[in-house]
Amino acid sequence: MTEHLADLTAVELVSRYRERSLTPVEVLEAVLARVDSLEPKLRALYAPDPEAARAAARDSEYRWRIGEPVGALDGVPVTIKENIATRGTPVPQGTAAADLTPASEDAPAAARLRAAGAVIFSKTTMPEYGMLSSGVSTFHHLSRNPWDLTRTPGGSSAGAGAAAAAGYGPIHLGTDIGGSIRLPSGWCGVVGLKPTHGRVAVGNPYPGRAIGPLARTAADAALALTALTGPDRRDYTSLPPLTDAYTPALDPQGLRIALLLDAGLGLPVDPEVTAAVSAAATALEKAGAVIEPIPPLITREMLDGLDRFWRVRSAYDINALPEDLRAKVLPEIRRWVSTATELTAFDVFHGYSQMHAMAVAVDTAFAGYDFILSPVAPITAFPAELAYPTDDPLKPFEHIAFTVPYNMSAHPAATVNCGFSSENLPIGLQIAAPRFHDQAALSLATFIESAVPARKPWPTP
Repeated sequence: MTEHLADLTAVELVSRYRERSLTPVEVLEAVLARVDSLEPKLRALYAPDPEAARAAARDSEYRWRIGEPVGALDGVPVTIKENIATRGTPVPQGTAAADLTPASEDAPAAARLRAAGAVIFSKTTMPEYGMLSSGVSTFHHLSRNPWDLTRTPGGSSAGAGAAAAAGYGPIHLGTDIGGSIRLPSGWCGVVGLKPTHGRVAVGNPYPGRAIGPLARTAADAALALTALTGPDRRDYTSLPPLTDAYTPALDPQGLRIALLLDAGLGLPVDPEVTAAVSAAATALEKAGAVIEPIPPLITREMLDGLDRFWRVRSAYDINALPEDLRAKVLPEIRRWVSTATELTAFDVFHGYSQMHAMAVAVDTAFAGYDFILSPVAPITAFPAELAYPTDDPLKPFEHIAFTVPYNMSAHPAATVNCGFSSENLPIGLQIAAPRFHDQAALSLATFIESAVPARKPWPTP
C-alpha cells in the first residue's frame, strides 16, 4: 500500500525531517490535498490559510536543512480550534451573534505551537458558544464524523475531532470544559487529552476550562503536550513546565485501576460501550493490573447544579447582546437560557458549589487508585443535525456524567479508542490520572492502543 504523507504521525514526521528523507513542504502539500478531497463533506475547518502555511513550511524546511529546528513540532502541520485566538483571525465562538473583530494576538497555546515550529494551516469549527457536544452552529457549516457522515463528530471541539480522524495532519488543538476534547475524540476514534487544569495556559481561565491535543496516537498527543506546557502571564492558573515523562512501554503490572462502568445518572450506557470498555480493562488485568469496580462518582444534584449555574452564566452573556444579535443565537441555546430567570440567587450559588462537590468526589476516589477507567460517553455518535443527544435543550448534559467531573477536579483525563459498535462507530475509553500525571494517562493509552484488537483502517468518507 502506498504511504500517504498526510497519515504519518508527528513522531514519524520529525524523525523523517531529521534524517532528511522528507520535507515539511512535501507533507503540507499532502495534507492540503487531503483537505481539498474531504472538506466538502466534513466541513471541519474555519479560516484556512494555505499560503501562510506554505511560507511557514518553507521556513521550517530551511531550518531542518541547516540542522537548527526551533522546537519539538518544527514542520508538523497542525490545526487550532476556532475559540483559541490566532492573530488576525476573528473568534466567533460558533455563533452568528459574534463580534468578528480579528484577534490582536495569539492566545498562549497558539503562540506555543508557533514557537515550537508547528505549521498552522487552519482553524477548526465549533458549535454555538462551545456549549454543545455536536457541531451545530449558526456561524459554521455543520461538521460531520468521518466514520459516518450522518453522525456528529462530537463537540465542542467538533472540527478538531473530524480533522484528526480524517488525517488533516497529525495534531489538532481543542478546548474542554465538560468533555469537549474527549467526547469528539471518543466518537471519532482518536486520542484526546484534557490536561491537568493549568498545564496548558488558556489565556482566559475559568473553572474547568482546559486546552489540549487531539491526535491519532497517544505518542503524538504526548509530543504536542511537551510543546504546549509552561506558564504564561495571561493565565494566572498556568503551571510550571511539564516534568513527568511519557513512557511508551508502560508496564501495567501492579497498577491499581478503578473501573467505572455506570455513571449513576444520565443516559443509560449502551451495552456495546460497556463491552468495549470492559474488554480494555480485562487486557490490563491480564497484564498484571489490579482492576476494581467503583460506584458512581457524582450525583444528580451535582450535575443539575452545574447545569443551573452554566445557564445563568450563559444567559448573562446572551442578554448583554443587542436584540438583533440575540435573535441570531441558536434557538436551542436561547431555549436553554430562557429558564435562567426562574432561578433564585440561592439556586445559583448552590449550583456553583457543585463544582467543588464534584472535585471532592473525584479526589476521594483517587485515594486508592493510580487510574480511573470509564467510557468517554454512554453512547456512540448521535445524528449530526441534533444539537444534543437527547434532542431536548432542557436536558443538555445527560451524556457528560463520565467526563465533566475531571474538569471540576482539575485531573487529567485522556481518551483512546477501545473498539467499535456494530454500526462501525468508534467507542472511546477514558483514562483519568492523578493531578499532574498527564503523561502517565497517555502512557496507559499507548498500552491500550497495542492491547485491544487490531483497529480498523482510518475512514475515507
